[in-house]
Amino acid sequence: MLDPLIIGLIAIAAMLALSLVGVPVGLAMAAVAVVGLWATGGAAFAFNTLTNLPFAMASDYSFVVIPMFVLMGAIASASGITQELFSFSNLLLRSRRGALYQATILASAGFAAISGSTLVNAALFTRIALTEMLKLGYDRAFSAGCIAAAGTIAALIPPSISFVIYGLLTGESVAELLIAGIVPGLLTTAAYMIGTSVLVRAKTDLAPPPQPRAGFAEIGRSALALWATFLLAGLVIGGIYLGFTTPSGAGALGAIGALVIALSRRRLSGAKLADCLRSAAGVTAALFVVIIGGLMFTRFFLVAGTVTSATELLQSFELSPVLFMLILVAVFVVLGMFMDPLAMQVMTLPFVYPMVTALGYDGIWFGVIMVKLVELAVLSPPVGMNLFAVIGASEGKVKLPEIYRGIAPFIAIEAIVLALLLAFPEFSLWLPRQMFN
Repeated sequence: MLDPLIIGLIAIAAMLALSLVGVPVGLAMAAVAVVGLWATGGAAFAFNTLTNLPFAMASDYSFVVIPMFVLMGAIASASGITQELFSFSNLLLRSRRGALYQATILASAGFAAISGSTLVNAALFTRIALTEMLKLGYDRAFSAGCIAAAGTIAALIPPSISFVIYGLLTGESVAELLIAGIVPGLLTTAAYMIGTSVLVRAKTDLAPPPQPRAGFAEIGRSALALWATFLLAGLVIGGIYLGFTTPSGAGALGAIGALVIALSRRRLSGAKLADCLRSAAGVTAALFVVIIGGLMFTRFFLVAGTVTSATELLQSFELSPVLFMLILVAVFVVLGMFMDPLAMQVMTLPFVYPMVTALGYDGIWFGVIMVKLVELAVLSPPVGMNLFAVIGASEGKVKLPEIYRGIAPFIAIEAIVLALLLAFPEFSLWLPRQMFN
């Protein structure tokens, strides 16, 4: 009989091969899992897993938070909140060189408090900001890279789908995870803004000369229009932090709040609402396919003994906790270059989470590190999903080599932020600890 580790490597290779020929990653994982379960546990066991696991997962009340967060973001976007955030940020910053870069980062961070999807953020701000950037003479490659990178802030600032999935897969508190992402999200936003400010001064051809300063009255009027953003963010983040509601309840409150705001502004026709519902259903279905496929894949690893063998092998090396974490970061960075980030998270957590916690690391802190690595994954060539989201939304304005060139400085900034989060766990743990004081 083959060694469990060899079986695991064959399964991963088969899954990647199916993905490379165009099979969706969720279906690729499920197909390999069914064949593997058949071979290791028999036909009855494989059929039982195939019929029961998807229903058990999809009917779990805890997962209702995912479609609610997705729907809230879709309706909020349709109500004009995204454009308001960008307009205010631009007015506030336009007297600085590279103002549109920083306005995009700041507005994306604001919208991250309403939308939990990095892909949605990247696509929306491509449509809103890219044309304006190119018209004013901003560097095409750096503009595309900035928009793609700014989209990743949505993975940290709640409501974050990545944190929800991590919590549901590991048993860690989803509420604490969501709150734990706030400070790292703000730290990432500040790092991006400082980084772009330094770069546009060092290389002046990245951005045109600054525009005249906006008047206080104009900035004030624009700021007043942000009430909807603060209301929705308060419902979701405030409700979770203060303990008034669960994450699932906060998602429902946010979706209802976004709907009421959109209707009050008369910006949501029946057709637009139907589009939002279809979009939310499509995104949710795609996420669930990946989650179900990943759970089946990890169940196969458990049955085959791959998880146990891998854990024993790593423990036999007697690595120090710090060295183990550095190796883990390197492995995830490499995986992120070739795998869908959600699939990477679902597939690896059953291996990694028990080993990390056994070494004494905090599960909430590691959740932040995991999500930060997911951010790197969506930016890393050749398969970074945010890069392709920007290319698709740009309608031919941006080519792949350009965005590969433009994203490089932001990957370097991400690496610096990741190093800070690894070195100083309090960035991630201070705020959730205050929830119980």
